[in-house]
Formats: sequence, C-alpha cells, structure tokens
Amino acid sequence: MTTRLKSQLMSASEIDRTLVRLAHEILEKSQELDKLAFIGIRRRGVPLAERLAAKIEALEGRKIPVGTLDINLYRDDLTTVGNSPILNSTDISFPITGLDIVLMDDVLYTGRTIRAALDALFDKGRPSRVQLLALIDRGWRELPIEARYVGRMVQTSANEIIEVKFQEIDGMEKVLLVEKDG
Repeated sequence: MTTRLKSQLMSASEIDRTLVRLAHEILEKSQELDKLAFIGIRRRGVPLAERLAAKIEALEGRKIPVGTLDINLYRDDLTTVGNSPILNSTDISFPITGLDIVLMDDVLYTGRTIRAALDALFDKGRPSRVQLLALIDRGWRELPIEARYVGRMVQTSANEIIEVKFQEIDGMEKVLLVEKDG
C-alpha cells in the first residue's frame, strides 16, 4: 500500500503544547496523585506516557509511575497482522491494583486496540479506575470506547491514515494526515 501526504496536522511545538495542556487536564481531574499511574500502549503510547509523566513531575515535583503494555497477544485481528505475533514486552514494574491508570495511545480509531489493551491490563491486576488518553481521536469507532483526554479530534475519511512520528521511535516529531493511493 502506498500513501501520499495530504497535510501536516501538528508540528513538534504543537505536540509539546498539546502535551502540556493534557498534563494540566490530568492534574485537574485526578483526586489522588499518589494513586495515579500511566501505561503506554507499545509503540507510540509509550513516549506519550513517559513525556506526560515528566511534565507532571516538572509541574508537581512528584514522579508518576510509567509502564509499557504490549497487546499483540490480545488483538482480535492476529490473522490480518501475521501468522505469529511479534512479542515485545509488557513492562509494568508496579502493582496496578487499586491505582488510577491513564492508558495512553497515539491514535484512537476503531477502539479495538484499546479493547485489547484493557484485556492485557486486567491480566496484570484490578485498577480502581482506567481512563484513556489519545493524542489524536480520528473517529470511526467500532466499539463503545471513548477517550477522557484527547489532544486533538481529527475527522478523517476511510482512506485516510493518521501517522504520528515521535523522535524516540521515528527520529522526527510531527503528526501527518496521509491518504491511501488506489
């Protein structure tokens, strides 16, 4: 599948400003910061969780635990992904039972990734609350899943794709809207 660039939705500075706003929103809506923890869905949810934890530490002077969740074994589309899933690792070095978890991903689309992430998360324990943060919400939900924290809503067509590029993974920092050719 080839794609062509339609537009740049966010620059590096726009991403950073959005993360500052999201950090403030999380602080405003969190009653007990000692019970707050961030879990990033592997791949691009991880830098989101790490960056937001750093922003909250800078604002409040307290560390927020950050974990990494690999959902490959929990996906319902394994046959379309490949014959055998590539397993990275889930790395949650703290007990999640009783915590307020903010689950993070770069793009919220059908909701299937989040469903898989919830299954994977609850295999690790029983948090008191799970909220969802997405940098981009592009609509087209197939499941009744909604993010509490959204960086930006972007209406897309079925043949458009949102590509989030983070320095830590891609060596660049931007959000792109691309269109599938053909």
